[in-house]
Amino acid sequence: MMLFTRVKWIVFLSFAISFANAQELNARVTVNSSRVGTAVNKNVFQTLQTALNTFLNNRKWSKDVFGPNEKIDCSFFLNLQPTEEANVYSASLTIQAARPVFNSSYLSPLINFQDEDVTFKYVEFQQLEFNENRVSGTDGLASNLTAVFAYYANMILAFDYDTFSPRGGDGYFLKAQNIVNNAPESRGITGWKAFDGKRNRYWLVENMMNSRYTIMHDIYYAYYRLGLDHMYDDEAAARAEMLNVLNLLSKFNADNQNTMINQFFYQGKANELIKIFSKAAPQEKLRASELLQKMDITNATRYKAELK
Repeated sequence: MMLFTRVKWIVFLSFAISFANAQELNARVTVNSSRVGTAVNKNVFQTLQTALNTFLNNRKWSKDVFGPNEKIDCSFFLNLQPTEEANVYSASLTIQAARPVFNSSYLSPLINFQDEDVTFKYVEFQQLEFNENRVSGTDGLASNLTAVFAYYANMILAFDYDTFSPRGGDGYFLKAQNIVNNAPESRGITGWKAFDGKRNRYWLVENMMNSRYTIMHDIYYAYYRLGLDHMYDDEAAARAEMLNVLNLLSKFNADNQNTMINQFFYQGKANELIKIFSKAAPQEKLRASELLQKMDITNATRYKAELK
């Protein structure tokens, strides 16, 4: 499968399985209401979970046709906390997405991120609506939930497409940026503005759309398509390509310190990187360890211990 770009493969499938389910995501949404308390009817959260799964999996997010085996595996964990306002919740949202590697059953982490700024209003059985041309809707707090999920659906597609062809995800990054630019506004809503923090929805898509940081698109493509996808047929060459990616990331980090995408790239990849470079030649392993310790501070101790 991975010998095709994402677009070419999907076009091929559109002729082969014209009646296949065309949706792009194989999403699993979990709503955790353990912190909400007993005063609220917990059935509302099961209804919300079902509605969010339907919203992500039944909606058409692109113009391409995806076969059943082409859907992107992803998960969303919505951890709720109550607020003082009825039917209004504050939550963290953990988003994970994976990308299959050619000639293997392995799924490589693509996104592993926790968004701490999700505030929304939900009344049981309310319809979850989203309109790209009217993101904010008529009720900001009610619209914020679908805006957040639509944003991450597009970001998942964008990063996934970027790994299959150079700049393949541009159209979806643009859609995500449109959601940011037209995001709902209401008391308590955060995460959409530059001044809301340094690690939020605004900065993630800004980094990927910023012309100064275009090398990140090349890095994603090289890491997955030129590196991981060739581990089966030429492990040494694939590993060399991935070491080149680390060198590019090191230069990017030196030139663009404190950008969100710096740490975003590494989240969830420590085990994968350790496994890949543990089999490298001594000098290659040492170089990878030195680079990773500097760039992925959270896992620096692990790299030092396991890539000796």
